[in-house]
Amino acid sequence: MAVSGFEGFEKRLELHFSGDDPVFLNVGLRQISFDSLEQVLREVQCTVVSAVGNHYFDAYVLSESSLFVYPTKIIIKTCGTTQLLKSIPPLLHHALNLGLTLSYCRYTRGNFIFPLSQPFPHTSFHDEALYLENTLPNHLCFRKASVMPSNLPSHAWHVFSACDQTRLLPDFYTVEICMTELDRTLARKFFRRPGDGKSGDAAGKEMTELAGINKINPNALVCDFGFDPCGYSMNGIDGDRYSTIHVTPEDGYSYASFECVGSIYDDDDDGDGEDLVRMLKRAVQVFRPAKVSVSTTSASHRVWARVVGAMEPLGLKCRSCTADEFPAIGSVVFQTFTARRKKPVECGGCTR
Repeated sequence: MAVSGFEGFEKRLELHFSGDDPVFLNVGLRQISFDSLEQVLREVQCTVVSAVGNHYFDAYVLSESSLFVYPTKIIIKTCGTTQLLKSIPPLLHHALNLGLTLSYCRYTRGNFIFPLSQPFPHTSFHDEALYLENTLPNHLCFRKASVMPSNLPSHAWHVFSACDQTRLLPDFYTVEICMTELDRTLARKFFRRPGDGKSGDAAGKEMTELAGINKINPNALVCDFGFDPCGYSMNGIDGDRYSTIHVTPEDGYSYASFECVGSIYDDDDDGDGEDLVRMLKRAVQVFRPAKVSVSTTSASHRVWARVVGAMEPLGLKCRSCTADEFPAIGSVVFQTFTARRKKPVECGGCTR
């Protein structure tokens, strides 16, 4: 492994807000001006490179990952040496000016490949949790921080959640896949040819089609960007759902992530979740990683159970499965898989 390189593993922050005016809430946070969002992102040390929106939300591709702005929630996902948690104070300020109050916060990340390169407050999970404790408003009184381990030393899942007294469980799920040791041939698709003369948008479109990312969810409108000399990001929007992919293809610390959201009530007709399984399969097949970790956040146990059904046909064996409960989230289930020939563990249940 390289001594130092670009940090692919993202930090992810999700903030939910509430207010009293139901008409106003149809627009809510989407009223924050682009200039104000850019100021927030300057605190994080990144910027917008491409954007798309629809009736439900706005999606921004960042120089380091993605930003999604809904009327009452914001999701920011950043990689590299960004200082993601520093976005909280200015976001709370803008929300307050719109008459919105923070009701829920969730922060997650995997294990950094280059932890010593991270700036404060991301120098350790202890520092991150302490920063969150001191930054979040006191009315978010139900809080929990946990590190979910696995049998793979390079993969663990860090979760911090906080919510107010409503403690309502969401009806949506989030699946976050982290992939390392990507197939070298497939990873080369995310390198640009020197002097290709293309814009980042044009290079991203070419990578999307060449890698088959446009086939993961054919219904999604894709907003993509190809970085120079290498690297790739995309946001897909499909109604009120988003998906996002980020790729760091360099050999020695190659990494790719895929994230998608959905409703626990929108199973396909036969109720077996085959649409989700199909999408997860297609996403992982783009990269053929040697190691995979999957975090599923949901109030329903049916969602995480489908992950094995997506991974095993690809030759990935389950190595560990851990579950924990968090306020206003429900269950977080963390599973790891590897293509190496080792005896797998049974994934019929999870340890706690």
